[in-house]
Amino acid sequence: MMARLPLGARVTPATRVCMALAAATLAAAAGCVATGGVSYTLADGEIREPLTAGNPDAERGRKVLVSREANCILCHAVPETGERFFGNLAPPLSGIGRRLTAAQMRARIADPLAFNRESIMPAYYRVEGLNRVAENLRGKPVLSAAQIEDVIAYLQTLQ
Repeated sequence: MMARLPLGARVTPATRVCMALAAATLAAAAGCVATGGVSYTLADGEIREPLTAGNPDAERGRKVLVSREANCILCHAVPETGERFFGNLAPPLSGIGRRLTAAQMRARIADPLAFNRESIMPAYYRVEGLNRVAENLRGKPVLSAAQIEDVIAYLQTLQ
């Protein structure tokens, strides 16, 4: 399944990268999901329990958000990061801390396709039921549980 872009949308190299990431992560989402030995429950658009114990760190989360590993700014505008360039394919993340709870953010980061089957955002934690995943990456989440919790800590600061 190919993501659909709005009529008249400009297809740039960044768009192609986002679409390729989405193609690699298409999955159905429901109920309890096992991922890399860790289970979580997606209910009512939330993953209520943190994915890991510990103290999430907002600054580490900012670094993950702008890193090549997560590359959130490829599609999302997040001027608060201090980065000069960011995408406009996805909603801006400014003010996300006012709009969504940590549980809602956790669900959207772990498995965005649970909310929109045609999303171009990759599933950063889910590893089951994905398509077109390189053999050496199968069964491995894009981000660790701790990295996701750090990103959430950062996103919560964006009021």
